[in-house]
Amino acid sequence: MDWKVLADALFPGGHDIAEHEQFLSGSAHVDGQTVCVIGTTGHAPIGVEIALAQAKAVLATVRSHPGRAIVLLVDTQGQRLRHRDEMLGINSYMAHLGKCIDLARRQGHRIVGLVYDQALSGGFITSGLMADACYALPDATIRVMGLPAMARITKVSEEKLVELARSNPVFAPGPENYVRMGGLQAIWEGDLAAHLAHAIANAPTEDQRSALGLLRGGRKAAQPVIQAVIGGGNVRTA
Repeated sequence: MDWKVLADALFPGGHDIAEHEQFLSGSAHVDGQTVCVIGTTGHAPIGVEIALAQAKAVLATVRSHPGRAIVLLVDTQGQRLRHRDEMLGINSYMAHLGKCIDLARRQGHRIVGLVYDQALSGGFITSGLMADACYALPDATIRVMGLPAMARITKVSEEKLVELARSNPVFAPGPENYVRMGGLQAIWEGDLAAHLAHAIANAPTEDQRSALGLLRGGRKAAQPVIQAVIGGGNVRTA
């Protein structure tokens, strides 16, 4: 989906979002309140520059607009695969972005992510998956890695991975599988502005992903392991 079409649907009350080299930033009105909007478009590869731009926008919001909700719009092909970015330490820049988002949360900012087009690997992990809650549109593309590429890396045949994907959402692309695993709260259809207003107003204050994954049958071990670590007991999984 074109980000301008999306913005008009999400923010009928108006917005001043602007794009600069696949980086989106600005403010918008949601249910009578002003929110900060940060994101990417055009299947943006997350290199050093975009990671820093997003982190800067988050920190500027924390500094200048205490408590203002932050909406993360996600459309990324993942980290930029260039020698320059690797040599500069792109992992550290992306970690910095994730830390800035976590800082905002600890300072009282509600953070909602929305995958509106594509979300892959590290570009998704340090943006939408760092939000209090992340959602997706029905046609969004979400995956850790394509099955052909996964087959080459793991040396497991693509046919076997396709078979595994039918029963295990960890291997399978698509927003429905990420809902099953708890990575997404829900898939939005219909009135996007109403969905966003409700998501901001009801953003969870604790990480619910592992519990949701257990409840939905997509991740059966994560929550029991967490509970065992916290309680010092044994891990029991179904």
